[in-house]
Amino acid sequence: MTITCGIDWAESHHDVALVDESGKLVAKRRISDDAEGFRRLLDLLTEAGDTAQDPMPVAVETVRGLLISCLRATGRAVYSINPMAVARYRERHRVARAKSDHADAMALANILRTDAEMHRPLPADSELVQAIAVLARAQQDAAWNRGQLSNQLRSHLKQYFPAALAAFQGRGIGLDSREARAVLAVAPDPTTAAKLSTTRLQSVLGKSGRQRGIDAWATRLRSIFTAEYLRQPPLVETAMGRHTQALVAQLDAACRAADDLADATAEAFDQHPDAQILTSFPGIGPVTGARVLGEIGDDRSRFRDAQGLKSYAGSAPITIASGKSLVVHHRKVKNQRLAAAGYVWIFGALPTPQVKHHYDLRCAVGDKHAAAMRNLFNRFLGCLYHCLQTGQTFDPAGAFPAETTQHPQPAAA
Repeated sequence: MTITCGIDWAESHHDVALVDESGKLVAKRRISDDAEGFRRLLDLLTEAGDTAQDPMPVAVETVRGLLISCLRATGRAVYSINPMAVARYRERHRVARAKSDHADAMALANILRTDAEMHRPLPADSELVQAIAVLARAQQDAAWNRGQLSNQLRSHLKQYFPAALAAFQGRGIGLDSREARAVLAVAPDPTTAAKLSTTRLQSVLGKSGRQRGIDAWATRLRSIFTAEYLRQPPLVETAMGRHTQALVAQLDAACRAADDLADATAEAFDQHPDAQILTSFPGIGPVTGARVLGEIGDDRSRFRDAQGLKSYAGSAPITIASGKSLVVHHRKVKNQRLAAAGYVWIFGALPTPQVKHHYDLRCAVGDKHAAAMRNLFNRFLGCLYHCLQTGQTFDPAGAFPAETTQHPQPAAA
């Protein structure tokens, strides 16, 4: 008898339902979210016939949490079912839209019973790649937080301190640079900044970690801070300066967190055997490589083919056909973290001659920047899938063969 298990996850407890091959409820139980609850779950599965040689498959609506991690450690197949799919399946049995935790657990178990082949179990990733995924996602979140705080600071300074925006603009010297954070920490308003001497600015820049061009930097900042700008009333200016100090403190913490996590991510990434293959691609460094590896994992059977990986990353277009209507769009349902890492990857690879030539060809046939970048990402993912499956490093000549007389077709809108 084939028995499937469904678990409706909650914060403090979980509802478990076991159904047989005919859809009949075999057992149900509510367990707590702790070690005792997990032991009761294993006992329930064992009573229903679960063995180490033939473990029962489990369906859940999440991929995170201690319960899911412990279930994966038992070696059983764990399926993560999209909550929207569960809601649609629930409507097959009742149209009154009644909902309960036990009913959701039953729905999950029945999805495995009837449509297991339509869903994928969670990949059997190694412990190292799971750790890389944790670090890479944390670093990506820290980088996004750093960007948000930098934009908040820029918007705030524009209201009362335009000299700071003029002082710290350009490549490598933005508001999130160590020099900007150090200067704004001691001079958060125009009045205080205008009082800073060149010697004082040199000292602040030196303490920030800058080693070259300190005299020129201090002279330039001094001239900018003493120039004439529009000003807020004194009390308002002082209050806004206090606000700036708070934003700078948050930005400084976010920058340090992103840098520390980047070092930890790169260290873990270098230990993985796939790091050599990933870094052989143009535009991929340790952090970007860790983001890509963390999202695709190292389970070679996770994707059936390169098309599966491309669809997962969102680089493959999606076709909507009905009758005489045929529309091709870019894919919106995708792994957003992998798609974001892909944009950074391709942007870093653009200076490579073959990549730039292909990008120009796509633009020549009407692709906009985003479409041309997706097309490159799509091509690189196909190459990456082949390299990981065969253990080869990236070959530019194979990825970008000599152009033929055939012109490329425009990508999806």
